[in-house]
Amino acid sequence: MTTPPPTIQLSADEARRIVLRAQGFLGAPDRKAGVRGILRHLGAVQLDTISVLARSHELIPYARLGAVDRRTVEKAYWTDTHAFEYWSHAACILPIEEWPHFAFRRRSYRSRPHWNHQLPDGVYDQVIKQLRAEGPLTATELGGAKRTSEWWDWSGTKVAVERALMYGEVVCVERRGWKRVYDLAERAVPDSLLHDDLDDTECLRRLVRLAGQSLGVGTRADIADYHRLKGEQVDAVIADSGLVPVTVEGWGKPAWADPAALETPPRGRHRTTLLSPFDSLIWERARTERVFGFTHRLEAYVPKPKRVYGYFAMPVLAGGHLIGRVDPAREGRTLVAKQVTLDGPKAVPAVAQALVEAASWVNCTDVRVEKVAAPELREALAREVTRATS
Repeated sequence: MTTPPPTIQLSADEARRIVLRAQGFLGAPDRKAGVRGILRHLGAVQLDTISVLARSHELIPYARLGAVDRRTVEKAYWTDTHAFEYWSHAACILPIEEWPHFAFRRRSYRSRPHWNHQLPDGVYDQVIKQLRAEGPLTATELGGAKRTSEWWDWSGTKVAVERALMYGEVVCVERRGWKRVYDLAERAVPDSLLHDDLDDTECLRRLVRLAGQSLGVGTRADIADYHRLKGEQVDAVIADSGLVPVTVEGWGKPAWADPAALETPPRGRHRTTLLSPFDSLIWERARTERVFGFTHRLEAYVPKPKRVYGYFAMPVLAGGHLIGRVDPAREGRTLVAKQVTLDGPKAVPAVAQALVEAASWVNCTDVRVEKVAAPELREALAREVTRATS
């Protein structure tokens, strides 16, 4: 099907505000829906091992709702069969009702001819048998996750249970001490959802639609990246996805928008917050540069001498713009701003507010500012932090 030419034109500023609202940063947050509402709204919350202030999946609802209790966050994700973990943008927490729409990916894994890890004979069946008798279990409880201390040297048990996860026979139902807890899908997924009945086209159409809703407006690459689809998969279904073609000033590429996002202009208060680098607002670098004019790169995996902004530099969102970065650390009850980059003097109050609020959330009583990229602003930032904490 040929996509009709766009008749709706958006300014760069209109697109930015649509994005912020779609991602939950513009307007009053739905506190009644809470963390579960955030998960459904975003469609995917990325997981990552790095924990500085908190883990990324905790930072996502914090950035939108404020200081929600961290235990409440975990409980909201993992109780009452509300969510499951699977491969989406990366390893993500996903709403359980989306289980049927990842059938295309499960089928793809089942037909995959080559794998990086060898699966020993008989181990797969043994893992399924043990989970049926004893689950839910971690890989350690199943018999061990690794053969040696090397992170990549998986045991046969770990290979088997991860393969079963990809196939959809096993589900990760929670994280316990950052270890995946596995159970059989037949126990963990509600009967009404436990099927692979949808064909690939139906799955892709749904995920493209969801990505468009979560992004508000996006290019083909943006939409594909959200759940890590291929460009040609997006092309095959986007005309029937319900998204509408638009042009956005300065983007230079065709875009699509959620029609509901175009019905009313985005209004309301803007969040001021530190953002996880794995937040879906900014997880794709090219889109972040296009929408916000802000270049950001996670430097945790960059050699220390080559880092520019710091190990886990967190962008600061305020007034609908990205106004700086903070590389945080914790020393006891002190939140340490190891390195701060500010977009000029006007950014100082908002960065101070973001620091103080984040410190309170993680039960720190003090904030210490160390290096500021513009040294002349360090004293002003420290003074504003003191004022905000007094």
